[in-house]
Parts: sequence; C-alpha cells; structure tokens
Amino acid sequence: MLTLIEGARLVATLDDRRARVPDGSVLVRDEVIEAVGAGPLEAKERIDRRIDARGKLVLPGLVNAHHHLPQTLTRNVPRVQEAPLFRWLSELYEVWRGIDEAAVDVAARVGLGELLLTGCTTTSDHLYLFPRGQERLVDVEIAAAREMGIRFQPTRGSMSRGQTQGGLPPDDVVQDEETILADSRRLIREHHDPRPGAMTRIALAPCSPFSVTDGLMRRTAELAREHGVRLHTHLAETLDEEAYCQQEYGCRPVEYLRRLGWLGPDVWLAHCVHLSAEEVSLFGETGTGVAHCPSSNFRLGSGIAPVRALLEAGVPVGLGVDGSASNDTSNMLAEARQALLAHRIGADPSRWITAEEALWMATRGGARCLGRDDIGSLEPGKRADLVLVDTRKLSYAGASSDLLAALVFSPFPAPVDTAMVNGKVVVEGGELRGVDVPALVARADAIAEGLLRHASRRTGRDYFEKG
Repeated sequence: MLTLIEGARLVATLDDRRARVPDGSVLVRDEVIEAVGAGPLEAKERIDRRIDARGKLVLPGLVNAHHHLPQTLTRNVPRVQEAPLFRWLSELYEVWRGIDEAAVDVAARVGLGELLLTGCTTTSDHLYLFPRGQERLVDVEIAAAREMGIRFQPTRGSMSRGQTQGGLPPDDVVQDEETILADSRRLIREHHDPRPGAMTRIALAPCSPFSVTDGLMRRTAELAREHGVRLHTHLAETLDEEAYCQQEYGCRPVEYLRRLGWLGPDVWLAHCVHLSAEEVSLFGETGTGVAHCPSSNFRLGSGIAPVRALLEAGVPVGLGVDGSASNDTSNMLAEARQALLAHRIGADPSRWITAEEALWMATRGGARCLGRDDIGSLEPGKRADLVLVDTRKLSYAGASSDLLAALVFSPFPAPVDTAMVNGKVVVEGGELRGVDVPALVARADAIAEGLLRHASRRTGRDYFEKG
C-alpha cells in the first residue's frame, strides 16, 4: 500500500543532517518510509491513500524511554502531593498492592492514549509490582498496546528485597528471584521480537538499588545478555538513594552498578540526577544510556540531571514522561518543553538545551536508549512512525519563524492532528481511532476510586485527604 503525505508546511526529518523540508512530502510503502522530499513526490504506482498535510508540521514519532503505565490510576493523590520519593513510594505501595489485570488494562489504555495524542509512537514501560496472583500484568499491557497500535517495549520489572531484608517495599509485593527469572524467560520467549521493525520487544528491569538483591541484579544481567535483550533500572534519582547505597553497599549508586556489571551499551537508566563528573564520563565510555525525566524530578523535588554534560560525553540521552503519579500526565511534547526549560536556571546561556536538542532527545535519543535504529527519524528505510501537527492553531500564531522550535516553546493545548505507527493511522483529526474516550475515562475513574478506598480501609489512612 502506498501512502503519500503531501504539501506539509514543513517536514522536520531529524536525520543526521537535521534536514528541514518546506512544502515537504513523505511517501510510505506499507510500513516503511520510501521517500522524503520537497514538493509533490512522484510514484510509478498508484497512490492508495493521500494525506493532506497543508498547514501542518510533519516530524518523527516521539519515543518515550521511561514510564509506569499503571500509575495513571493514582494521579495527584492528595496524601502524596507534597511527598518526596521515599515517602511517596511508601504511601503508594499501599494503593498499588491492590492492582489487578482490570486495573492495569484500563491504566495502560489511558496512558498509551495520552502518549499517542501527544506525538509518541514508541514507548517503554517499567512494571515492577506484581501482587500475589497477578503475575501476568505485563501481558495485559502488551495486549492493550497491540490494540491501541503503539510500538511497545515493556520491561519486566522486579522487586526482590522487601522491608524485612532492608528494602523499601512491603514484603507482600516483592517476589523471589526464581519466580522473577522464570517469568522473565517466559516473556522473552513469548513476546520478544528482535527483528527490525518489531512492534513488541522485551527488556529486563530490576526496580532500584533499594528494592532488589545483588543476586537478582547479577542474574538478570546474565539472562538478558544470554537472550540479547536490554537492561533498565532507576538510578541516582535522589540523595536518599545515595545515602542508602552508601550505608548498604559502601559506595555511590553508579559504583554499585559498575561492580555488578550493569554498565554498557545494552543498558539505559532512568533519572541519573545525582552524578559526579567522573560518573558522567564513565557513562560516555561505556555507552550507558539515560532516560531524562525532568517533570517527575521537579514534581518529587529530586533535582535535575546533568544533561548538557551527558550529551557532551556522548551518552545516549532520551526523554521519559515517567510515572503518571509522579508527572501526572503522559504528555511527550510537554516533557520536551520541560527539558528545554529545566536546564536554564543558573546555567550559562551557552550551555542551555535548545528546542531542537529537546526534540532530538525525544526521538533519536530515545531510540538509542531502546537500542533501535529503525525509528526516530524520517528517512528512506525507517519505519513509518510519524506525526502531523496542525500549526494553524492560536498557540502557534506568530511562531512561523521557527516552526520546529514552536512545538517546544509554545504551549500545547491540543493533541497532534495525526499519528501514524508502522504505516497505520492511529490518531486522526486529533482523536484516537477506535477508542471511546469518555467510556475509558469513566472506567478508569471507577477503578481508581476503588483502589484508594480499599487502601484507606486497609491502612486506616485517608487517601482522599492531604497526608
């Protein structure tokens, strides 16, 4: 099937040349981009579908490098609106221990829908909490992603160190190492697709230094490398985590990972706020990637990652919206804007993050973190993952001097006009195709309220009041 996206106000390829094509067109054959150029593109065969891109900006689909989809059900919970990370986690574990397949299904659909509407066509997810009897929650997310039409790279998260072993999570939400590793093998066997253009890939992701054992970290790395899948975890997010690692392991978080063999080009880490100059250099030398999550880091008061230094060291840096309970949205364009703004306070203007760099992290950087060279730019041979933004909106009026930068500098009150994933249109006219949004929201609200009420009854805390 041949699809021609024609007459765009601007095509921003984000290829190695960072080419911008006014009056541009993109020719798509089935799932792959065949040509990008100015003016009408000629094809020897009949065009099966034409997409009118007049007045619109066309750019690659954004790539979300870190998320927790089930958290869409626990946004802005009053009890933790002013809580830093450790207290925030301790309170919300009591709510999350009640999740089941129905909760994860609706949460995934809400989060994935938000991502698609804000220009994201590929996302990772880090699901690490499996209440007793709810061991196949990653499968539920995969099924939802397939129905929504988004490219998906979930991670099999894990926690093996509960409170009685000196960890942060309650004992009844952690699993033993053998259970975790067996399910990791199963997910790789049943769902991981290593081929170019894959819609589903699996990665392995022990949760954090304060919720897993050394043995699980080592064995997970061995398993991942045996099967050629990537590794992911949280790292150096807060000073509390740094103090924990010093007390428990006698070293900083990065050194802890280094000792365990957890640095390398097959690893990407979320947050990395508190890094020394030597640790930044080590990431560059080893090719270890970083998912920068500025909104979550602001929300929890964690700090800001040294992104300029990471980029200068050659570190693959992507963007992550992080959990919707620590960001309170799954908006990728908003995350790019936050990345633009976050690095200007107190910094020399010559080292500020530019709008193009923010979008580069949101596309090419995220693709590198996920180990993909088949997405992230608009050029022949890449997968047809792209979005169209209608620039004929009030928020873009007066911004035509640099339309690409306008996506990041200007407010973003409306969804993208069109999103295509693997050659299939999944957002059209600013709406999700085939999704009854009011019904989805009503279902999510009902399940979310039930989780909070159950946690309130069980703990004696009121999750509807400020903590």
